[in-house]
Amino acid sequence: MGFFARDESRTELTASQVARQATASLAGLLAGLGKSRSDLAKAMGVSPGRVSQIMSGDANLTVRTLAALAEALDADVQITFCPRTQPADAQACSSVGPAAVRSTGFPAHH
Repeated sequence: MGFFARDESRTELTASQVARQATASLAGLLAGLGKSRSDLAKAMGVSPGRVSQIMSGDANLTVRTLAALAEALDADVQITFCPRTQPADAQACSSVGPAAVRSTGFPAHH
């Protein structure tokens, strides 16, 4: 199996985990801003049903969807790839400095 070969079931599991992380972060931001799903739908110009799809974690969250969410909430999206580590090295990704994190983010257009 090559370096980039993949196991579809593992890919699906990872995709579900990423979607849950994104929707949990989104829910936290909405709560922190005192905004509802309905408010988000209006700001995005989509139906409340579409926001429910996004928030369920079942929707395929494209980079474009993430950018639209960020724009609607005047927020930034940060995507960080970290090596899978052993428990002793669990902090490996959190040791990335602020400059590195900024370089991996997608800043909202202001």
